[in-house]
Amino acid sequence: MVSRKIKSLEQVVIAQPRHELLQVAEIVAREKGIERDEVLEAMEQAIQKAAKSKYGFEHDIRVEIDRTVGDVTVYRVRTVVDLIEDDLKQITLEEAKKLDETAAVGDELTETLPPVEFGRVAAQMARQVIVQKVRDAERTRQYAEFKDRVGEIISGLVKRVEFGNVILDLGRAEGVLRREDIIPRETFRVGDRIRVFVAEINPEARSHLIILSRTHPQFMAKLFEQEVPEIYDSVIEIKSVARDPGSRAKIAVYTSDPSIDPVGACVGMRGSRVQAVVNELQGEKVDIIPWSSNPATFVVNALAPAEVMKVVIDEEAQRVDVVVAEDQLSLAIGRRGQNVRLASQLTGWNIDMMTEEKEASRRAEETANRSHLFIEALDIDEMIAQLLIAEGFSSIEEITQVGLSEFSNIEGFDEEIAQELKNRASLFLEKRDENLIARCQELGVEEAVFQLNNLTPVSLVALAEAKIKTLDDVAELSGDELMDIVGKDNLSIDQANEIIMAARAHWFEADQQ
Repeated sequence: MVSRKIKSLEQVVIAQPRHELLQVAEIVAREKGIERDEVLEAMEQAIQKAAKSKYGFEHDIRVEIDRTVGDVTVYRVRTVVDLIEDDLKQITLEEAKKLDETAAVGDELTETLPPVEFGRVAAQMARQVIVQKVRDAERTRQYAEFKDRVGEIISGLVKRVEFGNVILDLGRAEGVLRREDIIPRETFRVGDRIRVFVAEINPEARSHLIILSRTHPQFMAKLFEQEVPEIYDSVIEIKSVARDPGSRAKIAVYTSDPSIDPVGACVGMRGSRVQAVVNELQGEKVDIIPWSSNPATFVVNALAPAEVMKVVIDEEAQRVDVVVAEDQLSLAIGRRGQNVRLASQLTGWNIDMMTEEKEASRRAEETANRSHLFIEALDIDEMIAQLLIAEGFSSIEEITQVGLSEFSNIEGFDEEIAQELKNRASLFLEKRDENLIARCQELGVEEAVFQLNNLTPVSLVALAEAKIKTLDDVAELSGDELMDIVGKDNLSIDQANEIIMAARAHWFEADQQ
């Protein structure tokens, strides 16, 4: 049967007018920027809690506040049943009919309780409930209002300073500018109006849910957007930003319109536009860099004002070796490494700085090591080793992978010599792998580990030396941990994850059994 609510014959609405409740609810709702009904619901819950503490928490006690006149009704609810399991919340049909002849099983029967007299403890409890509910409603309203404003610049008045954190009045909400998000040497007083970046809205925060910042890289980007119409209109695009707050920053800009100079547009007439940003950032020096899709060009631009002689890019390792003259090294690195650090953040590449002399020395050392490897492994003289290095060979594996026709194109090599070199390289790798596998067996590597795809003998030895010797040992690793052990040049992240899942396969098989 569908449940319906029945008014008890003895029910009498508490006749005492409560206009003051409606007035208080109206004032609180207006001050906090929430609905009056939300405040009244909080009051109902507070009175309900006080009533339960008086009549017993095991009863189903409910409270209603009349939204028109403010009358308060406190009543107990019992459900009409055939067989009673809880005599405090249920009533038999026979007893219910004595109170209301129309009662039926499944209906709810209500009976009014005497007004609740608030003692000191009950009043304090009710106050805490109301304050908490109003605070929750206020936070919900603030979240709804600001959740779509993350990434914007807003202004606020300094309301107070607590332990170095600045609390800002944002109008209908408060935000916190934490100590670490304030530009160094920056101080604020109560009543100051400042511009801030909405960095985060955290509904789980125990205090302020609106997190503000003046050190966030995008704060500077948004300032340029406000000062440069071409950025606001998307004619010029900000590609990346790097900041050392309060000291120095770099910003990379780009436009597809060849008639516009993106750097000049950001600088403005006599530096007016960039100066407005610098003033807001408390004198932070800003380098405006032209962005380029060519990584080498972009890195060279990012290291300005230093002059770069040579750039060597390793795309797999996401690393760039930059060669500069001796007298440019300190300028390129910057004070305490600031210039190269910001350039690295701006471009997304790891940048290694070196002088021409150091680069030549390192190149000579690498050539000598490769030459020695080829001479020992292939049983050849130094001249042939140098020829292989000049052709770009850096490992024995590469020699086995190159076709005979490509080998034969090397000056002085014919097909017979090429085949002999490939045979010697294959024989060397076979012997090396046999020794490595024997080493793994000595270290106690489980046979099942050898069956995992994409693990070379070199990788297996590296795992064994790291005490990873069983399928369970491999299975407990993450992809990044596996790559760190065997070397990122030997495995991709996809291969590493595939190996780990293969090692975990026996876990799932055991669960199914």
